[in-house]
Amino acid sequence: MRKARLVLDKDYVIAPIDKRIYGSFVEHLGRCVYTGIYEPGHPRADAQGFRQDVLDLVRRLDVPIVRYPGGNFVSGFRWEDSIGPAADRPKRLDLAWKTTEPNAVGLHEFADWAKKAGSDVMYAINLGTRGPAQAQNVVEYANHRGGSYWSDLRAKNGSPDPFNIKLWCLGNEMDGPWQMGSKTAYEYGRIANEAAKMMKWTDDSIEVVACGSSAFTMPTFGEWEYTMLSECYDNVDYVSLHRYYGNPHNDTPDFLASTMDLDAFIRTVASICDAVKGKKHSKKQVNLSLDEWNVWYHSNQQDQELHKREPWGTALPLLEDVYNFEDALLVGLMLITILKNADRVKVACMAQLVNVIAPIMTRPGGGAWAQTIFYPLQQASRYGRGKSLLPQMTSEKADTKHYTDVPFVDAAATLAEDGSVTIFAVNRDLQEAAELACDLRAFGTFREATHSVLHHDDVKAVNTEDAPDNVRPIDVKLDWKDGRVILPAASWNVIRLVK
Repeated sequence: MRKARLVLDKDYVIAPIDKRIYGSFVEHLGRCVYTGIYEPGHPRADAQGFRQDVLDLVRRLDVPIVRYPGGNFVSGFRWEDSIGPAADRPKRLDLAWKTTEPNAVGLHEFADWAKKAGSDVMYAINLGTRGPAQAQNVVEYANHRGGSYWSDLRAKNGSPDPFNIKLWCLGNEMDGPWQMGSKTAYEYGRIANEAAKMMKWTDDSIEVVACGSSAFTMPTFGEWEYTMLSECYDNVDYVSLHRYYGNPHNDTPDFLASTMDLDAFIRTVASICDAVKGKKHSKKQVNLSLDEWNVWYHSNQQDQELHKREPWGTALPLLEDVYNFEDALLVGLMLITILKNADRVKVACMAQLVNVIAPIMTRPGGGAWAQTIFYPLQQASRYGRGKSLLPQMTSEKADTKHYTDVPFVDAAATLAEDGSVTIFAVNRDLQEAAELACDLRAFGTFREATHSVLHHDDVKAVNTEDAPDNVRPIDVKLDWKDGRVILPAASWNVIRLVK
């Protein structure tokens, strides 16, 4: 059996946890919106056409914020297309995903859906094919109380009260050549600065997210962040990070080690932010928004073939990764990494929410179910609130194809306001269980201890509409007297210690 040790102290805190790290993402892409969150005529649709079975699952995730409406989609998006009577809205070609957007769901509808889901909206503006003027207009439309052209138009369109959207993305992946209106770091930094300035002049209560590199592996990574921030540091609040992982070569140990890359990515971008802070002699700290993260690789081949067969279709089944158990382990490890960087990561959005690389899947006219990756996010969102504790962790280690000194056991811990402690732990070892010795002497005694385990003997096991519970957490008996917990081989574990 593997051996690992975890020491926690209530006075050793990384940072308070911003609940927005458990956010998600809804893009007008594939079936995320149409036949995902919205399907008029479905047996479980409400009067607005929103699927109640999907809303039930979203509420179980307790998603605090949802990024919308893109993604690559937003770089060609005219936000004015999404307001006014739905029957009068134009259908547009979406060059990002080679589909047709009907604009049946727009800003008002999504704001209504977010209220039903218990989520705030994180709205992305188009800085690809549009600019600061259009960015200022949509802030005025969404947030200004009334008495101006755009705010009065919002009232005329059925929403006299402002939407009060507080977090805004200044475009999406503007360094990427695949992006409509892609820019150099200097070009983007200038336009982002002017957009942020005008948006905040319209509503000084908002925060904005500047585009960081679209990937750690981009050739301009690092230089992009430094140059871009040199132009807009004073007017932005966060820098975005996007990171996806895959296992196309079926190397599970190397796949599960990839969060070491995520940790390095986060720490590097934070360092660049601080370098610009120093250069500017600024007292302001720019934090991070990991507003796209997930596993993504299963659907790549099928998407290429689908685009050839059905170009310019509406709500095509794109990016519909069917997630297996090892994907859930990697998602758990990514959540642990986010919690261990809670001092800088203040927003994080699993991409996406429904059907498109998502924890929730639907069948048009049929059911909705939770994929394997649903459960680590659900449990972290439910129990990972309060303060992120500094884990002093020791574990046996091994090397993989791309990583060295990979700990078999990785863990994060949180301290809630009521004094309860939650430990999130993954045993990466595919063959051996691990004994985790927990030293929590500074916390005194606990009245209750529980242990939830997500494990399956087949790392490729999946959930389906007919077998939705094939991979799901189970509660196991926990004797906390000596602080030792057995983590099964290849498992995501949630240990709850209640005062």
